Amino acid sequence: MSCKSCATGGCGTQRGAADKPGEKTAGCGSAGGCSTGGCNKLNSFDWLSDIAMPGPKKYDVVEVKFKGGRKEYYRNVHQLDLTTGDYVVVEMQSGFHIGSVSLQGELVRLQVKKRGVKVNDDTKVVHRIATPKDMDRHEQAMLRDLPALYRAREIIRELKLNMKLSDVEFQSDNTKATFFYSSEERVDFRELIKMLAGEFKARIEMRQISLRQEAGRLGGIGSCGRELCCSTWLTDFKNIATSAARYQNLSLNPAKLSGQCGRLKCCLNYELDTYMDALRDVPSIDKPLETQKGRAWLQKTDIFRKLMWFGYSSESTWHPLPISRVTEILELNKRGVIPESFEVLTPVGEKEPVKAAALNSDLQKLDAKYATRSSSARKKKKKSKGSGSKPAGATSKPIGNDNA
Repeated sequence: MSCKSCATGGCGTQRGAADKPGEKTAGCGSAGGCSTGGCNKLNSFDWLSDIAMPGPKKYDVVEVKFKGGRKEYYRNVHQLDLTTGDYVVVEMQSGFHIGSVSLQGELVRLQVKKRGVKVNDDTKVVHRIATPKDMDRHEQAMLRDLPALYRAREIIRELKLNMKLSDVEFQSDNTKATFFYSSEERVDFRELIKMLAGEFKARIEMRQISLRQEAGRLGGIGSCGRELCCSTWLTDFKNIATSAARYQNLSLNPAKLSGQCGRLKCCLNYELDTYMDALRDVPSIDKPLETQKGRAWLQKTDIFRKLMWFGYSSESTWHPLPISRVTEILELNKRGVIPESFEVLTPVGEKEPVKAAALNSDLQKLDAKYATRSSSARKKKKKSKGSGSKPAGATSKPIGNDNA
């Protein structure tokens, strides 16, 4: 089952590679298996299509999508019975154009209010639902886009203009051609318009687009493996600064932070608010932490785990510290107090002195014990020596046999 655009030639090709021999099929021939969303670029799901809204009259403005995902709003003054995906003939400034209905009903009212579009009597209208004859003319006009793009690029090179032509869109009645280009400087394309008008026999309009809009029109696959956000659902391009990468602790590598448009990736803003909320509790480190061991420099911050990693210049090891401990050390450093280490916040000079007697009490007891023992032993020795001495005039008898 093919998508709506493939079935009607919405992608601008006459015959797909998957067609059977001898069979002519409009569209890319992928039979709905392209899976890149190229045929459904910037689609919006109408979740109110099966719900009857209160009120006697339905909102008569419909959203119509054209090539490249461009959308405009038209009044359904003829009260046509339209369905999302129907091709309709709409009014243009000169002539008519064919597009597909992408949204209708109350959701269009919300989109008009969101985009600030003024709907009044001057708003262009939907003429009718496209007939097979209208679709044949529309297909022939779309087949002119690619050859016109190549030829226009050759003319630009001949005129040596500093501009990049990215896409061409012919109006369904072949009376007007819009050339989309990008350039970083002002371009004088008056001579180019004369040559293009003479080449294609149509009214020429040059429309300058930004690099992000160019990437959205051309499409592609991002580094995440999915189709570009700007070509599938993103319509508003916000300013992206390098500070968004710094807040998220991303490496400031232009090759990784830049998208296919050459600008910073739009997805850098997706989680920025969450990081900003988490960074409110993280203290700002302007200088290293002072400890008795040395100066510790901030290496990285784990924002959601509330951890900050510090390392000494003399070591290769990083020490994780909770945010509360880092705040305490910063307060001590502001007061001129240098803690001993990350674990012990009491400075060396402010520690309570430990009494030496308390440390050597056991040794003193042993010394006193052995001192009393040695003094008593000396007294006993002196006493034994005094009892063994003889009085004056006494003679000693030799020890031996009495019979001798």
